[in-house]
Amino acid sequence: MLAILAACSLVCPGLQAQTSDDAARLLATYHDLKPRLDQNAFHRRLYLDSQESPSTVTGQIYAVMDYPFATVHRALSDANGLNNWCDVLLLHPNIKYCRSSGSNGGNMLTINVSQEEVAEELRSTYRLRFNYDAAITRPGYFRVRLHADSGPLNTRDYQIVLEAVSLGSSRTFLHLTYAYSYGTLGRLAMKGYLATFGRGKVGFTDIADGSAAQPEYVSGVRGLVERNTMRYYLAIDAWLREPPGQPDTRLQQRLSNWFSASEQYSRQLHEIDRQQYMQMKQDEYRRQQAMNRSG
Repeated sequence: MLAILAACSLVCPGLQAQTSDDAARLLATYHDLKPRLDQNAFHRRLYLDSQESPSTVTGQIYAVMDYPFATVHRALSDANGLNNWCDVLLLHPNIKYCRSSGSNGGNMLTINVSQEEVAEELRSTYRLRFNYDAAITRPGYFRVRLHADSGPLNTRDYQIVLEAVSLGSSRTFLHLTYAYSYGTLGRLAMKGYLATFGRGKVGFTDIADGSAAQPEYVSGVRGLVERNTMRYYLAIDAWLREPPGQPDTRLQQRLSNWFSASEQYSRQLHEIDRQQYMQMKQDEYRRQQAMNRSG
């Protein structure tokens, strides 16, 4: 129950104002989930959940990160956070371009998304414009929110929300929420996608009967949102894990970190081989840098 309430405080209108102490709330969620964080099928201290309603789907990840809170806060929520988020998002195989911009009207991330995990010209992709809300920061706690009014396949109301709380000198508890909504046309478009590009793909939640010998993983829209939530989480972890060095060396390490981590969950996340992923992403990064320099 604590986990569901924590997610709702981020994406449900009205409830946010009822939260008197965000850090205490998230710490309470950590203690509530600790048995599941310690014992799970992910082989890391991570808990994944998803919910689907007639018009909204939500994926959540709660994870213990082996980085000091100050490191996570500095990377993803301070003055550099807007630009760093572009580098994080580009690790996702379906994100083909990201540009950050700021003005008196607010900060924004413009991204291009493809349906398939292949190299693609930007004119063939979908464009989303995420507003980047200024970070909410309290001692030992922060939250950032990206939201877009519309997206591909007649979807809308995209939310990417990250909050984190300190667990002491060297660890951070992170909560990532990824959610979007859709109407009748969006639901039909999603069914078309799942019958073609998304056919046979599954998520992480085992919905099999307790007596079943083999797991039965959730599919459909819930499976889709679980896969993408995991990809975004692995991108955050890969970006934080990079060693110091030259930009090209850091990029190579980020890409290698992301791909190695995703292959631990190959049933859900494997789409292309390492060489294809590395080459595709290096090309996309160079394209992004060139386009951003040219304005």
